[in-house]
Amino acid sequence: MSESSTLDVRVRKRYPGFELDVAFTASRGITVLFGRSGSGKSLTLRLIAGLERPDTGRIVIAGTPVVDTERRLWVPPYRRPIGVVFQQPGLLPHLSVGDNILFGLRLPRDEARRRLEEVLTLLGLSGMERRSPRTLSGGEQQRVALARALVRRPPLLLLDEPFSALDQNLRRSLREELRRITGDLGLAVVFVTHSLPEAHLLADSLVVVERGRILQMGEAAETFRRPSTPHVARLLGWVNLWPAVAVHRDGPETVVDLGGRRLLVRGGAQPTPPGGRVVVGIRSERVIVHRGEASPAPNQFEARLTELLRYGSTATLRLRPPEGDLLLEVELGARALEVLRVGERDSWIVELPPEDLHLMPAET
Repeated sequence: MSESSTLDVRVRKRYPGFELDVAFTASRGITVLFGRSGSGKSLTLRLIAGLERPDTGRIVIAGTPVVDTERRLWVPPYRRPIGVVFQQPGLLPHLSVGDNILFGLRLPRDEARRRLEEVLTLLGLSGMERRSPRTLSGGEQQRVALARALVRRPPLLLLDEPFSALDQNLRRSLREELRRITGDLGLAVVFVTHSLPEAHLLADSLVVVERGRILQMGEAAETFRRPSTPHVARLLGWVNLWPAVAVHRDGPETVVDLGGRRLLVRGGAQPTPPGGRVVVGIRSERVIVHRGEASPAPNQFEARLTELLRYGSTATLRLRPPEGDLLLEVELGARALEVLRVGERDSWIVELPPEDLHLMPAET
């Protein structure tokens, strides 16, 4: 465990038909465990929280081991320096908001009161401490659950899809609250989600999980932009992925052949000898479309609009060049859609910026 890490996890857990085997660290900021349902994200969180016991492994929180199977060490949940929030707030209906937040906290009365006022202010709940949980909205109940987790001042906060049962506006508001609180308090947060937009909005670090294994982990922006395999790329929302053959490599630049079309890829390229099979891809929002004629600049060509799908403030364009089987998806915001007047014409110039193209190993 590095000096800057708040959490170090290396655990294995077997069930009939499923095995979890993960190892990762988390530091200050939000580490998102992302993957499809059943991938092992929530099980990982439950192991960290002490709600499940691993078969083998070690978990260290803030420098203190809480699980070490070799030493037969297992610290119970209530003694771990963590706060936990699940999808359902789990508030006790017979207690007030204030008593829910302080439930189980063993502190002198004055200190407990001071901490209560602190978290109420932090989460915009001031004046609500005497109210019953039954009188609160869904968003307010989840704020109370978050306050209950924070009042103990843990170095590590565990969140298991805490906003998924709320409407879109409440989710957006609480995500913003979480980012602010994480920064203000210097917390390490492990956040479980299967929502790609939520992962985009929250993650400082990203851990991609599938079938009990970590497929890729690292700084979130780099992981979203440089997935390690085509499979990870698809999980992260990539649509434009095409098999290609490496033609030439010169330092950071690689030329690939894509069904007779040459493309230049610049930077972060998969080292591949000439003739090697690769997959080349680009995120839909990184593709450029414009009017006029193609210039001599790399990776520009004409394409015909075959489908326009509008989704409120964004739109997806599907385009196909006159030759070959290449099919492109482009994502545009409302402003770009209006300026380009996309619905008025079929023929467009497509540009694939070399620095936004990404090479991955060919699928076997």
